[in-house]
Amino acid sequence: MTVDMKRLLLPFGGLALVCSGFGAGIAVSATAADGADRAAPVVVTREPLAEVAAPPGAPHRTLGLSKVVVMPGAKLGSHHHPGAQLGYVAEGTLTYTVESGQAKLMTGPGDDATLVRTIDAGETVKVRPGRWLIEEQGEVHHARNAGTTPIVIYIATLLRTGRPAAIPD
Repeated sequence: MTVDMKRLLLPFGGLALVCSGFGAGIAVSATAADGADRAAPVVVTREPLAEVAAPPGAPHRTLGLSKVVVMPGAKLGSHHHPGAQLGYVAEGTLTYTVESGQAKLMTGPGDDATLVRTIDAGETVKVRPGRWLIEEQGEVHHARNAGTTPIVIYIATLLRTGRPAAIPD
């Protein structure tokens, strides 16, 4: 392996290690091949933006806001959330599948939102920019970036304090 190739792959390896901690239990199981047919990990990053413990009306809960970036080819394995979660797709198109339970696909601002459709178990949808998901506690789903550009998702969670943001299934 050349020095230039090592310099190129090193950041991917570091990001993969960081993401394994920041992914909060979300399994990333994708790879991308370079011209030499060598695989480098494709990553999903989760960056906490804001958090408050015990907001008014929700004792023993933590309200959080995160930015998630899903790189092309990356997959988020089957998982569920131990509380309510909203996911707003700002960039890219997310391929989203419900395995059990159901999720709601919404559009428009929160104070005037419109239900696009309810996604039942076994259904897959494309979540385009400007649309958002309501994921209820325990609903099992997986997702992926089948496109060529990164997906940016802003996620709001309301979880019991101390619980992970996602639990693999």
